[in-house]
Order: sequence, then structure tokens, then C-alpha cells
Amino acid sequence: MENKIPYKIYLTEDEIPTQWYNVRADMKTKPAPLISPADGHALTIEEMNPIFCEELNKQELDNDTAYFDIPGEIMDFYKMYRPSPLVRAYFLEKALDTPAKIYYKFEGNNTSGSHKLNSSIAQAYYAKKQGLKGVTTETGAGQWGTALSMACAYFGLDCKVYMVKVSYEQKPFRREVMRTYGATVTPSPSMTTQVGRKILSEHPDTTGSLGCAISEAVETAVTNPGYRYVLGSVLNQVVLHQSIIGLEAQKAMKKYGIKPDILIGCAGGGSNLGGFAAPFFGEILRGEADYKIIGVEPASCPSFTRGKFAYDFCDTGMICPLAKMYTLGSQFMPSANHAGGLRFHGISPILAQLYHDGYFEARAVEQTSVFEAAELFARTEGILPAPESSHAIRVAIDEALKCKETGESKTIAFNLTGTGYFDLVAYQQYNDGTMTDVIPGDDVIAEALNKLPKIGNV
Repeated sequence: MENKIPYKIYLTEDEIPTQWYNVRADMKTKPAPLISPADGHALTIEEMNPIFCEELNKQELDNDTAYFDIPGEIMDFYKMYRPSPLVRAYFLEKALDTPAKIYYKFEGNNTSGSHKLNSSIAQAYYAKKQGLKGVTTETGAGQWGTALSMACAYFGLDCKVYMVKVSYEQKPFRREVMRTYGATVTPSPSMTTQVGRKILSEHPDTTGSLGCAISEAVETAVTNPGYRYVLGSVLNQVVLHQSIIGLEAQKAMKKYGIKPDILIGCAGGGSNLGGFAAPFFGEILRGEADYKIIGVEPASCPSFTRGKFAYDFCDTGMICPLAKMYTLGSQFMPSANHAGGLRFHGISPILAQLYHDGYFEARAVEQTSVFEAAELFARTEGILPAPESSHAIRVAIDEALKCKETGESKTIAFNLTGTGYFDLVAYQQYNDGTMTDVIPGDDVIAEALNKLPKIGNV
């Protein structure tokens, strides 16, 4: 077995990046701005301040500043669990009998269990700095809600979480972790908000979606003084905060002379793929390097591969600003599959623009094949991966098997952003053989896309 590269590559504490990277500064075509659903004008900071924290709004709208200094209090918190390791998957390589070299950046080695803590602590910090009482949010699989509740406990903020109903029921222990950190957790859609009651009246049997939960969280924020809404994915600011993942990976690779050929991340709202790939996209955009980058999404919610590049609401209740993204339509209701954090109808405007401009490719995979890959990874590498991250594992394995066929020794790196120990209901269904694949028909997607707003779209 090759011993030149350690199993786990750690940076030192002094080598943790002290700035976030803003990929928009290097993008040739900037992401389209958020616009008002009333008349289509680009939203200003003043208009966004009642919804989001002021400092976060500045980050959200800044297309030109390449690097943002990470405040000292956030750096101190990061040092509790960062740097995270870049791991050589020697045992997975051996099981696949592939000449490919496989690496994964492991972000699940913290109390919240996922990469979401990288942005939640930043957003909680800015809310506290602004003097707010608390924040509201949505969560799908529960990873974001867990991370935000932990961050709010650290800064003494109230935290109100609307959890997608199917995940609330499938993952009661994730819910209890949030409550342990002091958060109030409500299954969405609920009867506690006007928009929730409306959604339930129209779709009484719905298992919920991230779009529903976003609507409820935003309504709660704007109707409660001293609260603001925070989001765990999609927004530009979140990709900015999550760039710490890619910056560390990039630095670790350079330290050991590793040159990746293929970079892979799962894609739901965009925090996973965006955070991991941002610095590498920067190298491509500046003409410094070339990589094959792959975003992997569930076949049950295929925004990139079957969606439309258009302005759409980020929420089902249609009360949020419009974002230009690849979307299945805000009224699209994904099936109750186990890729909870990827069950969003749209995608980050940053990733949408990069995809539209041809800087990476996207693949949609079915959940039974995802869990097959997750099981192999668990048996070889000893980590039970989250269903979301397992989408990236699936394609990493596929790419490694292609190398086996061709004899090429490519270097593959993917982002493993969470553990699956709260997802055992899903693993039980897979092990029992009761898991099924649900792929939406063209008519279902077309019906949702026909309801796209006219404003901003030709």
C-alpha cells in the first residue's frame, strides 16, 4: 500500500484560513440579483434589512470583494473543530480495485455532525452583533437546524426552527438535539403561521418541503420584533462562509503536492458543493488550473438536470424575493425520500450561473444506488455517511470504476459533509429492502414550471 500520503492530512491550527473566499469576484458573469416579486427591481440592502441581518446583507450583495476577513470570535469557535481532515480513502480504493486515488474532506467531525456549523456560527455572530433577540430558520434533514441551535446557544440567541414534516417524523433524535440546545422545533407546514395554514388547506396530505419551511420561517421573522431570518444554503453569503471547506482542502492538497482531477459535491441548495468547490472554481475562472467538477443531486428532486434557469420564489408560500436559479418551480413538491437536505426546488444563484456558463456538470442519482454506495463506504472507511453526502460518494465510486475500466489513475476528491447516525430509519429501509425510487414525471415538473412568476422571466 502506498505510504507517501498519510491516511489523514491535517493542517495545523495556525494554517486555518483567516478569510472566506467570494467566488463571485472572479466570475465573468455575475449571479443575477435578488429581485422584488412586486415589480422586478433589484433589491437594495435597505429593503433586505427587515428580513436578514445587516452585515450579512452586505456580504450577500457584494460581487467584487474577493476575500472577507473572518472575525476573531468566529475563528475562535472554528478552532474547536477545525481544521477538518482531508482523508485518503485507501480502503475504498482497495475494495473497488481501482487505480484512482480517492480523497474526501470530512466535515462531520463536530457536535452538530455536519458542515453547516461553518455558516451557522457566522450568521449567529452577526445577529448577536446587531443586538437581535433571536433568529428563525428552516431545516430539511435537520443538520442546519442542529448547527444553528448550537450556534445560537453559544451566543445566547433564541432559535425558532421549522423542520420539514417528513424529516421531523423520520428523525426525532435530530429534533431532540436541537431542543437540547434550546431551539423551538415546529414541523412544517404547520398551523402556527398564516402561510402554513394556507399550504395545508391546499395540500392537506403534504409531507412538507424546504420551500414550505422557508415561508413559515420568514413570516415568523418579519412578524416578531427583534428577529431575523437566516438560511443554511442557497444564499451567496452561505457559499462564502462554506468556502472555508474548499480553502482548507486546497491548502492541504498543495502541502502534499496533490493535484485533483475530479471534484465532487452533493447539490441541494448549494452549500456543500459551493463551499467545497469555490476556491477551485476560482482557479478555473482565473485561468490557473482546470478541473472536472460534478454536482450530484437526487433524481427525485433534479433541479439542475431537469429544471429551468429562471427567476423563481425560493419558498412555496411565495413571500420571499425572487432568485434566478435552476428551479423545478416553487410549487414542486418532492417525494418523501431520505435526501432531506437536498429536497429543495432550486439552487444557489452562484452555482446556477456557473452551471449555465458550463463550468461544471450535474448528475441525478436514485436513492437506492446512493445507499448502496453509502453502505460500501461505511464498510470500508468506517464512517456512516449522511444520505446527502452519499450522493457524492455514489458518483466518486462511479468515476473510480471508470478509471478501473480505462486504467487511468485519476485523483478524485469529494466533500463528505455529514454523518448519518440520525438517519438510521433510512438505512433500515435500505437494509430491509423496502426502499424505493421515486422519479417525478415530466408532467409533474411541467405543471410546477408553468407556475413560475412572470416578473424577471421572458
